[in-house]
Amino acid sequence: MSPLYPDIEPYDHGLLDTGDGNLIYWEACGNPAGRPALVLHGGPGSGCSTVARRYFDPDAYRIILFDQRNCGRSLPSAADPEADLSLNTTWHLVADIEQLRTYHRVDSWLLFGNSWGSTLALAYAETHPERVAAIVIAGVTTTRRSEIDWLYRGMAPLFPEEWHRFLQAIPSGMLGQDEDMVAAYHRLLNDPDPATRLKAARDWHDWEAASILLVDPEGLPRRWADPAYLLTRARIITHYFVNGAWLEDGALLKNAARLSGIPGVLLQGRFDIEAPLVSAWELARAWPQSELKIIAQAAHSTSNPDMTAAIVAATDRFRDSRQK
Repeated sequence: MSPLYPDIEPYDHGLLDTGDGNLIYWEACGNPAGRPALVLHGGPGSGCSTVARRYFDPDAYRIILFDQRNCGRSLPSAADPEADLSLNTTWHLVADIEQLRTYHRVDSWLLFGNSWGSTLALAYAETHPERVAAIVIAGVTTTRRSEIDWLYRGMAPLFPEEWHRFLQAIPSGMLGQDEDMVAAYHRLLNDPDPATRLKAARDWHDWEAASILLVDPEGLPRRWADPAYLLTRARIITHYFVNGAWLEDGALLKNAARLSGIPGVLLQGRFDIEAPLVSAWELARAWPQSELKIIAQAAHSTSNPDMTAAIVAATDRFRDSRQK
């Protein structure tokens, strides 16, 4: 039996006007009078999913999801080469979360994020700790330079064939001596030629697929079949990573004391190649009110049954907790 709660549909949804030309898609599910919970999707640029609604007891939680700037149903879409991403930074997203909180008249809420969503959850919580009742994060990342370098250089010896293809897809002379793959693909994904952009998006995702297929041969998300989705996601990811997510390197760990008093659960797959366990372990040491749970047979995907069960158990724990 699946540990997920049954499928539900939003009872409300809309577009939040940020005032700077962006419209943020949001939806609310579950119990309108329930405990507020905010879902922060990964990527960056992946968009929210219907599965994320099912991590929460719909009778107990008021579940709010949103597509971060320029992805999913938010406008304008990063798939459009004319979409200006200069107003899409970590701190713009933190401000969007605050605007959503005010719009929905939430005093404080539980944050759930996976992968990039865990970075965003930490950035928001360290900026607005008084607005955070609890945190559940999976596939923990802090988007340090070392984590970005691991994804687009460090993993190369584990996947030599796929790395060779990833490297060879870059036109001759574009890659500098430093072999900064993120910067090279960022340029390709913003090239004026549509065919160049689409090929770069596909090549980017082929590299990401290497680590996913290692642990789950059927694990590629269905959304990856959509060229517009690939363009959106790859363009936003490279935009964030080439800029170090606008975070001082290591800042989220250095500032973990700001999380004092906020209870948290960190869920990490033992075999998570994309986000190795060390980041979650270091965060748990810096944040005494957090509990690190290592999922023995899981990797980075939240669709792993043991990981899914652990997420639901964590949200159930805070549903039943009196901690605020």
